[in-house]
Amino acid sequence: MVLEVAVKAATGAPDVLGDCPFCQRVQLTLEEKKVPYKALLINLTEKPKWFLDANPEGKVPVIKLDDKWISDSDVIVGILEEKYPEPSLATPPEFASVGSKILGSFVSFLKSKDPNDGTEQALLNELKALDDHLKAHGPYIAGEKVTAADLSLAPKLYHLQIVLGHFKNWTIPESLAHVHNYIKLLFSRESFEKTKPPKDYVIAGWAPKVNA
Repeated sequence: MVLEVAVKAATGAPDVLGDCPFCQRVQLTLEEKKVPYKALLINLTEKPKWFLDANPEGKVPVIKLDDKWISDSDVIVGILEEKYPEPSLATPPEFASVGSKILGSFVSFLKSKDPNDGTEQALLNELKALDDHLKAHGPYIAGEKVTAADLSLAPKLYHLQIVLGHFKNWTIPESLAHVHNYIKLLFSRESFEKTKPPKDYVIAGWAPKVNA
């Protein structure tokens, strides 16, 4: 059985996979579990009627399971883990929140117009905490094998690298060697190669937030 997953289409290119880290997280989970699925690309500026009928909130990602459309990537990933337990992607509870504040710190720094407001340092602190964790427990968050926490963080790190590089000419410091190694490991996985949005569309997707 092929599952249907509604995900964001690229800004200005309705036939290209868009730049939603939460959609990519769900696709990564399906790829890693080798669950057959069909991605339905949703143009978020002109949402199709069937999509709004099935999902009145109009948010992506949503997945069709047992004839019901289910939203929220946290919920979806949890259900997929239950329905398709092999290979297990469950993250040990004590590691489940590792890296969880990186996205918020990245967005605050991206939107910041004041270099002295502490947003850059806050992001560096989060990345340093991740580096320390990986040094002690790596190469992935829970050790030798990839888990749900990595699949949640990978798309966010991809966006962070592209968007801060483009809009702020900013890169993750070389001193955070464990983070750099982690990113290389994640981005070279076949699942990531298959589900990553093109860089230009990541930039296009974030541009309105930068200029807001």
